[in-house]
Amino acid sequence: MSMEELARSHDWKHQVLVLAFPFGSHPCSLLGLVRRLASDAPDVKFSFFNTATSNAAIFNDGRRNDNVFPYSVSDGLPEGYVRRWGVPEEPVELFLKAACGNFREAITAEVAGVEVGGVVSDAFLWFAGEIAAEMEVAWVPVWIAGLRSLVVHLHTDLFRQNLADSGHDEEKVINFLPGFSNIRNIDLPHEGIHADLESPITTMLYKMELHLPKASVVVVNSFKETEPVMFDLLKPKLRELLTIAPINLTSPTKSIINDEYGCLEWLDKEKPNSIAYICFGTFVALPPHELEALAEALVESGVRFLWSFRGNPEESFSEDVLQTFDVQGKLVPWAPQTRVLAHPSVGVYISHCGWNSVLEAIMEGVPMICRPFVGDNGLNVRTIGCEWKVGLGLPNGIFTKDGVMKAMETILDPYKGDQIRSNLKALKHLAFKANEPEGSSTKNFNSLRKLLTK
Repeated sequence: MSMEELARSHDWKHQVLVLAFPFGSHPCSLLGLVRRLASDAPDVKFSFFNTATSNAAIFNDGRRNDNVFPYSVSDGLPEGYVRRWGVPEEPVELFLKAACGNFREAITAEVAGVEVGGVVSDAFLWFAGEIAAEMEVAWVPVWIAGLRSLVVHLHTDLFRQNLADSGHDEEKVINFLPGFSNIRNIDLPHEGIHADLESPITTMLYKMELHLPKASVVVVNSFKETEPVMFDLLKPKLRELLTIAPINLTSPTKSIINDEYGCLEWLDKEKPNSIAYICFGTFVALPPHELEALAEALVESGVRFLWSFRGNPEESFSEDVLQTFDVQGKLVPWAPQTRVLAHPSVGVYISHCGWNSVLEAIMEGVPMICRPFVGDNGLNVRTIGCEWKVGLGLPNGIFTKDGVMKAMETILDPYKGDQIRSNLKALKHLAFKANEPEGSSTKNFNSLRKLLTK
């Protein structure tokens, strides 16, 4: 029986509508949470609304729940659209301009016949709250990043007012909110605080700020134990706040994700804590001069590495560098990241510091070297380097040969990196404790499950 036939033939208790934001790690994270819920409620249908391209990518991982069904939503792109290099926000803006109408159209075409028992959405999709209200069911927005970034987005007016006279003072410290003494103006998400108020992304964030306090429950992909001050700042603004982390991670030892490029076999031959794992996600790319600086640092330091590299290496590196790379490391188009980070040979993770990458590094106990790009990356870097002290930022937030070499030397050295690894061990302990049977993440997940599947 096909998935479509199963969806229509089964006598479902009710269905939960799920609205995904189809960029970066957002849809995969949301699907991870939905699959956990679906596994505990086989008589509830989960209708997952997302763009066709994104659905094809995230549902093609070998996993299956017989009660999770993908449905397509238009991506808002004009016919024949070609993505312009250097303008990563354009597809997002085109999607957002048409998202409200496109989701409503897709939902209307598919929901008939099965009672709706709740609406789950990416927190960015504020209009999901209006859809839930019209259906008189619970709305559960999911914030896939950390608590600190949500604090910023729910205090937009406060930040804009206090920073209005700061001009271009990037080093101005945030001294008007508890727990922000290590955060500077430059670390804040540009899209929410400094961008044009009329831009689609800023409009989305502003509407999210207005709507989240009306949600039945707000789920955040974090541990309240690791961000207690941020949790306390958020709690009065929301009806109910549930920290459930990690929402999309499975045990690497139980992972069914393939290792088609032989990363793990290669790592098996390396010394413990000796490898630099490098990955910057799927949504960003290094400027050429920083790519060159990172390559020079690797070559000159001699540090062995595994690099999940997006793009064509032959177009990005000289022949001499590629010859050195062939001996010194391994370049692959894709790596099974959670399994790689769990490998004992990996000693440092060089990353853009997206929140999911941060959580994965914490759960596997791997120190980070951080180069922020967009969104919450800057906040994450400062939290990692100055609050938790489990990794290192870079001078001026960019790759230079000397900056990378010094950071790698500090972390990979058994003595210099000892305090970082000790701090990371304590943070990892809090994360695992939250996921014990009586831990906060476990209890919060059970509360969410009862709300949506009872």
